[in-house]
Amino acid sequence: MQKEQDLAYRLILASASPARRQLLAAAGIDAEVMVSGVDESVVEAEDASSLCLALARMKARTIAAQLNADPGVVVLGCDSVLAFDGEIFGKPANAEEATKRWLRMRGKSGVLHTGHHLTSLVSGKQAEAVGTTTVHFADISDAEIEAYVASGEPLHVAGSFTLDGRGGAFVDRIEGDPGNVIGLSLPLLRTLLAEMGVPIIELWSKD
Repeated sequence: MQKEQDLAYRLILASASPARRQLLAAAGIDAEVMVSGVDESVVEAEDASSLCLALARMKARTIAAQLNADPGVVVLGCDSVLAFDGEIFGKPANAEEATKRWLRMRGKSGVLHTGHHLTSLVSGKQAEAVGTTTVHFADISDAEIEAYVASGEPLHVAGSFTLDGRGGAFVDRIEGDPGNVIGLSLPLLRTLLAEMGVPIIELWSKD
């Protein structure tokens, strides 16, 4: 039987988000991307934290079920949503919705939740948690909102904003891990991997 310390660990990211892959790459982890294609609309939850974790879990387990058994493979599912004024904001349906959100969010704050779920193919070990970061939005003008929505950027991201793109200029400050807002908390990932018995340094690229 192969010992854990002799395994060649590999991380598969069950997410289409280029920002998540870039965060991992910057941290020395060359993750393989497999998009789950799950229908997120079928998942319901009472709060943002429960919803993003359920979606992250579903993404990871969907991909894990498609793979051949490999004791070194760990599948990571992530999903982000913004809790604002008692509502849950995922990706906006269209430009009109993104505009309406920004008219409400400017000058106020929300809480960005990112669910993280890890599944090991062979051991069956699982670990999951939600990262939370408070985001304080700048009091931007109507013209800035119009231009930002027209750029297309807010249409593809949870909460209709980014921290690592054009939207970063419209965030006054945050409380918590910036990576969590971008889509993945590296400190939280390290903790969850440790629960699985996988040191994060074992996922570092050998190149």
